[in-house]
Amino acid sequence: MSGNAELTIKFLVVGGGIAGLACAIALRRVGHHVVVLEQYSDIDISKMLHGGVRLPPNASKVLFHWGLERALRQVSVTSSAINVEIYETGEFIGTHRWEEEVLRETGGDFLFLHAFLYDTAIAAGAEVRAGTTVVSVSGDGPCVTLTTGETLLADVIIGADGHLSVVQEAIVGKDVLDAAPCQSLFYNTTVPGALMRADPQLASFFKQPVETMFIWLGNNRSAVAFRMGAKDDFALHMWVRPMQKGLSDDDCWGGGLDFKEMQRQLGECEPRLLKMAKLAATPACVQVKMILPIEDWVDEHGRMVIIGEAAHPLPAGSLQGGAMAVEDAAVLAKLFSHLRNQDQILTVLHAFQDLREDRCASVMHTEQCNLHFQMMPAGPQQERCNQEMRARTAQGGSVFGVSEASEQWEQLKELWGYDADDEADDWWAKWGLLRERAKQRLLDMEAEMNTARLRSLRVRA
Repeated sequence: MSGNAELTIKFLVVGGGIAGLACAIALRRVGHHVVVLEQYSDIDISKMLHGGVRLPPNASKVLFHWGLERALRQVSVTSSAINVEIYETGEFIGTHRWEEEVLRETGGDFLFLHAFLYDTAIAAGAEVRAGTTVVSVSGDGPCVTLTTGETLLADVIIGADGHLSVVQEAIVGKDVLDAAPCQSLFYNTTVPGALMRADPQLASFFKQPVETMFIWLGNNRSAVAFRMGAKDDFALHMWVRPMQKGLSDDDCWGGGLDFKEMQRQLGECEPRLLKMAKLAATPACVQVKMILPIEDWVDEHGRMVIIGEAAHPLPAGSLQGGAMAVEDAAVLAKLFSHLRNQDQILTVLHAFQDLREDRCASVMHTEQCNLHFQMMPAGPQQERCNQEMRARTAQGGSVFGVSEASEQWEQLKELWGYDADDEADDWWAKWGLLRERAKQRLLDMEAEMNTARLRSLRVRA
């Protein structure tokens, strides 16, 4: 545990995904009371655990700092390389290996993670109420109303309920996701390792010299596959342009989509990808939308805030999706570790948005560019990029050329080297303490003036 806040308060966290659970862990570390409200039951969640999670160094180092490195390594594997191939043909383009200097400079590892945050949150002392659906929230109270009619009170409500956020709609006043057009579909599923090993073509995925992630680049299509930690299974992520309109996220995430529908959407793809898709569990699917930055993360009463996908939705399947949620949790908890009185809550919540929105906007732009690169339409630009990567491989270099390009190296250091705790500590040192001292000085001046008035009255008497 970190040092506890001088004043500990109660948080209601709406949403029990990565953002909500990471937030619960972080706030418990500084002594606050946390209740997480998750609409799906434990059984529903186990059925919906499609695919794995990729954690870049900027997220893994936060979890390491929280004392979770040993537990994390037991349920994850560390990525050392990426193999790049062509979606339609399976042609091998080249390999990129993560340099130890990159990981050392940025302070973390590139991990493939299967869910473990739930158990960690419980062990930290958070209360997680699964199968609990929130129908409305209000910063005036603050309070949360459930489908059962029960009303829960707290000092602060945190909306960690993703892109279909009840808390976000209460703060913003509209459903920001619904208005955005669908750019593509994202499929997320797992492939049993035993079935892959039994197929000579697929068994090669397990025979790489180092732990490797595989990425396929195609014409308006892309795929990523990686081995999941603590399991022998492979996670399979696919992005495709939709061949039909009218698919809703409600239809997709519940399961329900069969392989024939997914195969139709996948279009022409190399034989190994098709085999993996046939062997995969029932996929989850969600629409990929490019959403403009949300202006208000904090409600008018200063008692509700949105984090993670509710505050800064990245394209579905983004590498940094889980990482941004973990960073949010770290920054918010570090700020609330300085809490001394209730009057500070409004300042802390606005400070959280000030600290995070530029960082998240920058990462959002990067992820949108990455997805465009992965799904680049066939044409001169795509062929030029592929030829450049082939040339680097032929010269014995990295397929992405990071070693040779200092600009890309600097971008990686900025992206992965971000330290959430340092950012929050810097804000507190520069502004938080200054505001507290100014407030205390005003109180002292007011006390002196009141004392002077009393003395004046006594003299007149």
